[in-house]
Amino acid sequence: MLEAAQLSKDYGSFRALNQLDLKILKGEVFCLLGANGAGKSTTINLFLNFIQPSEGTVKINDVDVTQHPLETKKYIAYIPENLMLYPNLSGVENLQYFCGLSGKKYPTAELHNFLQKAGLKEDLHKRRVGKYSKGMRQKVGIAIAIAKQASALLLDEPTSGLDPKASNEFAQLLQELKQTDVAILMATHDLFRAKETGTHIGIMKHGKLVEKMTTEEISHRDLEKIYLEHMHD
Repeated sequence: MLEAAQLSKDYGSFRALNQLDLKILKGEVFCLLGANGAGKSTTINLFLNFIQPSEGTVKINDVDVTQHPLETKKYIAYIPENLMLYPNLSGVENLQYFCGLSGKKYPTAELHNFLQKAGLKEDLHKRRVGKYSKGMRQKVGIAIAIAKQASALLLDEPTSGLDPKASNEFAQLLQELKQTDVAILMATHDLFRAKETGTHIGIMKHGKLVEKMTTEEISHRDLEKIYLEHMHD
C-alpha cells in the first residue's frame, strides 16, 4: 500500500533522506523512531507530496505520488502533531466540512456515528472544537479517516503532548483501524507506544533507515537498548 524505493531528499548539499526502501502492507503499522532531524517527517511529507523527491520513487496503492498527486491523496488521511481544525465549528461540523472536501456527503446521523467510532463522546459532538483538548481533536482526525474510507493513514507525532490516558485511547483506535486493513505509517518518539501499537519498527538516523524489525521479535528493553545505541554518534 505504501512503498518507497531508493527515496532521497536533498536541500542543497544537505541530504535529509538517504535512499529509503520501505514497504507497508494493508493491516501493518510501521513506526518510525529517531531523533529530531532524522528524516521521519521528511518521509511522511514525501508520501503526502508536500515536497518533491530528489531521487527514487514513492507510491501509494501502486500509484506514483509524484506523477499522480491528486489520485494518491484519495487513498490517504493525514494526522499531524497539531491537527488543524476550525475552532468555531463543532466536531460534527468539522467532520462534515472535511468530508465535503474529499467529495463525500453523509447524513448527520452517520457523521455522529463516525465520531462515536473514533471514541469521541456524544456530548462533545456539537461542542466547538476550540474548547477541545488535543486528544479530542485527534479523535476528530480519526473520524475523518474513517469517513474518508482511507486505505492508508500517515501520522506525524500524533501522541506528542497527550496525557497517558489519551495516548492509550489513540493507540487503541489505531489497532481498530489496523483490523480494517488500513496501512499506517507513524513517526513517533514514543518507544513504548511504538512497541505496543506497531507491527514493524524502523529506526532512522541522519536520513537513513539504520534498523528495521518486527515488534514480535523484540522486547521493550531490547528496543530501548538498540535505539540508544543508534543515537550515539
